[in-house]
Amino acid sequence: MDKRRHLLQACFAALSNGYLYGLARNRLFTGWSKRLCLPGLNCYACPLATTACPLGSLQASLATRDLGSFFYVAGLLALFGSVLGRFVCGWLCPFGLLQELLHKIPFGPKLRRLPGEKVLRGMKFVLLGGLCVLFPLFALDAFGFGKDWFCAYVCPAGTLEGGLLFAIWNEGLRPMLSWLFAWKLLLLVALLLLCLVVYRPFCRYFCPLGALYGMGNHLSPVRLCWDEQKCIHCGRCHVACPMDLNPAGSGQMSLCIRCGRCAAICPEGALRLTTRRCSVVSEPPVRGVPSEDS
Repeated sequence: MDKRRHLLQACFAALSNGYLYGLARNRLFTGWSKRLCLPGLNCYACPLATTACPLGSLQASLATRDLGSFFYVAGLLALFGSVLGRFVCGWLCPFGLLQELLHKIPFGPKLRRLPGEKVLRGMKFVLLGGLCVLFPLFALDAFGFGKDWFCAYVCPAGTLEGGLLFAIWNEGLRPMLSWLFAWKLLLLVALLLLCLVVYRPFCRYFCPLGALYGMGNHLSPVRLCWDEQKCIHCGRCHVACPMDLNPAGSGQMSLCIRCGRCAAICPEGALRLTTRRCSVVSEPPVRGVPSEDS
């Protein structure tokens, strides 16, 4: 399952960042596809990028008060979230693939969760509401426009794909780098180091796009079905889940990235990743559902 996921993630990364001429010439791609938002987190300013990032596009449309762009991006996000949910995170996002590969490096202990897990899991919603929506709308400059605050001050994908690549390949740009680049580089290094010991820390705690798609997990036809009658409550699915969730009884959890590891490890076939509707006995119970924050 993981090999297929990683192959699809790599293909999606190549599709999103295939402009090798731009990297060689230090030029951004400006073709028609740059107006197209693909579902994964991918920096618009990357010299390899051939498409736009939906999160960056959302902030830009709010900051410039461009209603047409806003409805276009919001519609795409609603479509991606309701159809795919966090399947995007597990199977398509290029930055998710990087985090997974780093976690495979045998370095130090591998932690299931960090101290303050409940608070940390809420951070992505704070970043979504604050830096991606409210600040672009209300923190205005002298001309009455906002800016893409998350992209400008936080986004590690932007630092890696855009700022760092340009700084490496464009010698003339290096003297102009400011404290802001140093700050974002510090955040990126800290996150990449954290990836060595925690599985997908950015996805779990800080990604606003993941927060949006997580809301769509309950609507998405790409679902994890649990058959209570087959389940022997052995706990293997919980141990196998890299996001430290308990899939038995709560398959539509907002943090679930649909990686399929729990279904693959289940000895009784009580869990399955499917696009079909769960049968009556497979629907998660309404009461007594383990919370993803528990």
